[in-house]
Amino acid sequence: MIATIINKAIIQGIPLLFGSTGEIITEKSGNLNLGIPGIMYVGGSAGVIGAYIYEKSVETPQAFWCILIPLLSSILGSLIAALIYSFLTITLRANQNVTGLALTTFGVGFGDFWGGSLTKIVSGGGNLSVKTTADYYKTTLPFADDLGAFGEIFFNYGFLAYLAVIIALLAAYVLKRTRVGLHLRAVGENPATADAAGINVTKYKYLATCIGGVIAGLGGLYFILDYTGGSWTNGGFGDRGWLAIALVIFALWKPNIGIIGSFVFGGLYIAYSYIDGLSRSAVAIFNMLPYVVTILVLILTSVMRKKETQPPQSLGLAYFREER
Repeated sequence: MIATIINKAIIQGIPLLFGSTGEIITEKSGNLNLGIPGIMYVGGSAGVIGAYIYEKSVETPQAFWCILIPLLSSILGSLIAALIYSFLTITLRANQNVTGLALTTFGVGFGDFWGGSLTKIVSGGGNLSVKTTADYYKTTLPFADDLGAFGEIFFNYGFLAYLAVIIALLAAYVLKRTRVGLHLRAVGENPATADAAGINVTKYKYLATCIGGVIAGLGGLYFILDYTGGSWTNGGFGDRGWLAIALVIFALWKPNIGIIGSFVFGGLYIAYSYIDGLSRSAVAIFNMLPYVVTILVLILTSVMRKKETQPPQSLGLAYFREER
């Protein structure tokens, strides 16, 4: 029973881990991208569109293309969305909060429009489903079932779950241990000083925001092709994008802490389903728990005022080189 709960918590947490890792990388450059929920939506819907077109264009879908085409489609869709945000906020210096919220609205509308349109043309009606592709994404390690509870906790996941952890660990290493990470953190803390030191602020902001957006978009792809088994439902992604942003605060802007935090949030997100007899109001309270925990962490870190627990100093602020 405990192994099953942990397994379900990790499965729930993987989309949050993708989203939070992407947002942490973005915020380290000083950009506050509240469009992450929309980018995750775009990543998931673009992957479904790619999978659907491929499955319908061949008689026998091949595993390699079933995996590659949705993956590339998700990356491309997320990249375009992140580029839109980057152009508006970095080049045109638009307000980051307004731009991010507009991008989220656009992303949800984009997903619902194309997902709904494809659903209507599916023969026989019903929900849009790309089950063949989803089966490849959900394939677990072959020896997982032979290891009992240990296998269920550590090996009973599709490849995107392990990719999420690898990306988070790699991001933590790059941010903490490399010159690129040092430059990125310098841009996020004080872009004027970084610019004076010869660091290309615009380049780092664009790269961090676009790479972060692509990573977040993979969270949407995981949710659709792994978690839901390839079945598209408008609005099915729920508030997971906002939970990913909350997780950034919980993780103190550290991707490696985000790994643990995502699994904790995933457990809190499904805790109500393992308690019998809960009323609707009690379920709503349980759904609030990740946000409550985030607020408590935010209050605690604000009181402690330690630099390593604070966001980048220029977070959310446009950089005007002329004012340097």
